[in-house]
Amino acid sequence: MLGFAGFLGIIKIVLMALAAFGLFDAAFRREDAFRAADKQNKVFWLVILALALLVSYLFSIIGILPAIGAVASIVYIVDVRPALKQVSGGGNRWGRRGGSSSDGPYGPYNGGR
Repeated sequence: MLGFAGFLGIIKIVLMALAAFGLFDAAFRREDAFRAADKQNKVFWLVILALALLVSYLFSIIGILPAIGAVASIVYIVDVRPALKQVSGGGNRWGRRGGSSSDGPYGPYNGGR
């Protein structure tokens, strides 16, 4: 039975990590990106993901509330987050799409050559 309890502990940590990742990602996204992606607003997702994190911390992994929290976290990561990235222009976490440091807003700056 000890091995099964250890397995459930690992699952609990994974679910908490999913909820925490979603919560922090949603916290750093812009409010207008949620509206532009036609998803619920930012406050809605912050509350849902915070509740998912709290429920996964407080309750045992076996139950309906942790399952609902896991589904909410997975929906955010699989559906909402890619839509927000697409609306925001993709890129990395700093909002840049790559390229060199001499790139301007309309393309590369070559010094007038």
